[in-house]
Amino acid sequence: MVTLDVIALLAHVTLGTLAVIVGAIALGSRKGRKVHVSAGRVFVISMGVASVLGAILGALKYETFWITFHAGILGATLVASGVLAVRIRARGAKRWFIAIAVLNALNAAALFAAGWHATTLPDARLFGFAAGDYFFLFGMAAIAFGGDVRMTIGTRISNRHRIAQHLLRMCIGFFIAAGSAFTGPGANAFPQAVQDSGYCRCPNWQSCF
Repeated sequence: MVTLDVIALLAHVTLGTLAVIVGAIALGSRKGRKVHVSAGRVFVISMGVASVLGAILGALKYETFWITFHAGILGATLVASGVLAVRIRARGAKRWFIAIAVLNALNAAALFAAGWHATTLPDARLFGFAAGDYFFLFGMAAIAFGGDVRMTIGTRISNRHRIAQHLLRMCIGFFIAAGSAFTGPGANAFPQAVQDSGYCRCPNWQSCF
């Protein structure tokens, strides 16, 4: 019998794989053109939904997917703020940035606390993940939070800064999607020969994410 969490996992992996494909198209296409905009929209939707599902899975199955909870929150805030970055002059955009900044600050604090706690354990692992994994995600969440603050309190945001913030957030989001696909549960979608080649999966994928 297929359970709800299995369906959520399959949807998470499928949408994450789609995010990698369209993300690569958006990244490689000429910026501002129709291909870039269309692929970018699909990336935002697929990455956003996959991130939310990942966060839910991480909360429900914390024994094996706890770090996915934090990565899911980070991925969702990154793509959301990536869209807001290019629309910062729109009405209400800064209020949304404040909400995202709060989420990123809480997520960063929780990741740092989890990493610190992991270092006190005998094998320096918390729920199967190494302390360095938590600190690595903490660094990305902290960078995102710093950018959120800059976009929120800045009185004059130049076009160059808007685009830079957009690219930074989308590229980190793409990195998370690709990392999850090639070293996380999504690696199971590849043929066994590819999984065993060393290009797709590390011996312990949790420590490679």
